[in-house]
Amino acid sequence: MEIKSELLKELRAKTGVSVMQCKKALEEAGGDMEKALIILQKKGGEAALKKSDRELGAGSIGAYVHNTNEVAALVHLACETDFVSKNEEFTALAREIAMHVAAQNPKYIRRDEVSKEELEKVKSVFEEEVGDKPAEIKEKILTGKVDAYFKDRVLMEQAFIKDPEKTIGDLVTSAIQKFGENVAISEISRVSVKR
Repeated sequence: MEIKSELLKELRAKTGVSVMQCKKALEEAGGDMEKALIILQKKGGEAALKKSDRELGAGSIGAYVHNTNEVAALVHLACETDFVSKNEEFTALAREIAMHVAAQNPKYIRRDEVSKEELEKVKSVFEEEVGDKPAEIKEKILTGKVDAYFKDRVLMEQAFIKDPEKTIGDLVTSAIQKFGENVAISEISRVSVKR
């Protein structure tokens, strides 16, 4: 199947991944843009998993100060090389994530940062709520409530404020696919006049 250049350009503009990856995805999807997007997301997740153990030796600090000067955030977006850390799109991503942190005030970057004590405390609160439910669905409901609670507090699980269809984790995975190296949010900091 021949892929039209307009379709290829559109997919590249939407995803930012290489022309060859876009072409392969469109060919695999039979020219269907939506299917090609799904294929690229799937491959992006696989690429992120393969690169996750690589050492992060460079990065960029994204800073955001709200126009009211009442809230600000810093994000250390880490990568493997200076070449990527100096890329305009990479530094823009760090700033976008800093803006998100300023707006959403996440408590953790990743779920594995949640202490066992806090997890148990949250579970105990929700166990009381599901106490009267049948045993066979009680655990599923409890897991869903705990996941929903932490989704608002864990940066990687939060819906991106500029595009609620994507999570911050999706943005990082896309960056891994786009830049071809491991990318991770190493540190976040938020300061606010109002507590």
